[in-house]
Amino acid sequence: MTDPAPGDRSRAALVLLVAAPLLCGLPMLGLALGGREPGPYLEFPPLTRYVEHAGFSWLAFCLVGGLAVAVVWPFLLALRGARSSRHGRAAHRPFPAWGWGGVALTLAGWGVAWTRVPGLAEVQPFTFLPLWFGYILTVNALVAKRTGRCPLTDEPIRYGALFPLSAVFWWFFEYLNRFVQNWAYVGIEEFGALEYVAWSSLAFATVLPAVGATQALLMSFPRLHSGLERGVRLELAGSRGAAVATLVAASLGLAGIGLWPDFTYPLLWLAPLGILIALHTLFGRPHAFVAVARGDWRGVWTWGLAALVCGVFWETWNFYSQAKWVYSVPFVHRWEVFEMPILGYAGYLPFGLECAVVTSLAARLTGPGPAARAGS
Repeated sequence: MTDPAPGDRSRAALVLLVAAPLLCGLPMLGLALGGREPGPYLEFPPLTRYVEHAGFSWLAFCLVGGLAVAVVWPFLLALRGARSSRHGRAAHRPFPAWGWGGVALTLAGWGVAWTRVPGLAEVQPFTFLPLWFGYILTVNALVAKRTGRCPLTDEPIRYGALFPLSAVFWWFFEYLNRFVQNWAYVGIEEFGALEYVAWSSLAFATVLPAVGATQALLMSFPRLHSGLERGVRLELAGSRGAAVATLVAASLGLAGIGLWPDFTYPLLWLAPLGILIALHTLFGRPHAFVAVARGDWRGVWTWGLAALVCGVFWETWNFYSQAKWVYSVPFVHRWEVFEMPILGYAGYLPFGLECAVVTSLAARLTGPGPAARAGS
């Protein structure tokens, strides 16, 4: 596959140039409209908790839970309907030797993170890195075993570019979280500002590569997505009118997290996705999920599911780590699975779609790579 044309790259860059001030400025606009000072929201390191959340509500829990089921159920029905179709078996290939290094790194990181041996106390706040670099190596190795190729070895420079991009990507969500404070970090109180930036950036750099590799692994199992290529055609996916409406609604929603955080916090995950997809359409370039216009929902499903799979690992390894995050989610904070209330896992689904859009956008800027092709 050849590199993108210069005009395509310029349109991709334009999406970023327009999206950045919207994504950063709209929550601040909400603060201003609410008459609140921005100072506490810009504190760094962001350790102070100042947002008081609403208590549990059965009505909200049922509404959010019902919406999550309504979104996922059609995919499950489509997969069930295609279950009887025949699928070829993956060719037998050895597990790459470097993959065993990833397994060893993950197990070592997990062991150190969950033990309380006094001699390991100094290194325990830093176990996120070996856990997730090990995970990335392991999952890429599994993809290579099943398909003969993987994002890491197919085009390592382009896949490697996802690491610094991922750090910037997750810092943005850390910024949005200042307005809703749905999660907070503990066990890092002694970090200075520079130390916090350095170690956090290294940890955040693993997000996009991990989700992208997981999506590639899921795509190697036809039973996980067979039938979704013949779904309902969503022709509005390329409509400029729908794009304008989406951009307006998403912009209002993003401003809303600064005004009413208890009621609009789910838009932290939904509004950026709407803005990015709308801008792609308005600037005349395809987004990662343009295939839904012809009824192909495989990318939507596998990217959302990939983030959910990663989310289970994130929450598992976080649970008993010394440096960790904890949650406070208004209205639905009940029945925690590890630190996360059970309905909080629904947020990983739209987050996976954002990972796909940003990964695809990066591929347009640097040239097409395997991570981009897998979900386009």
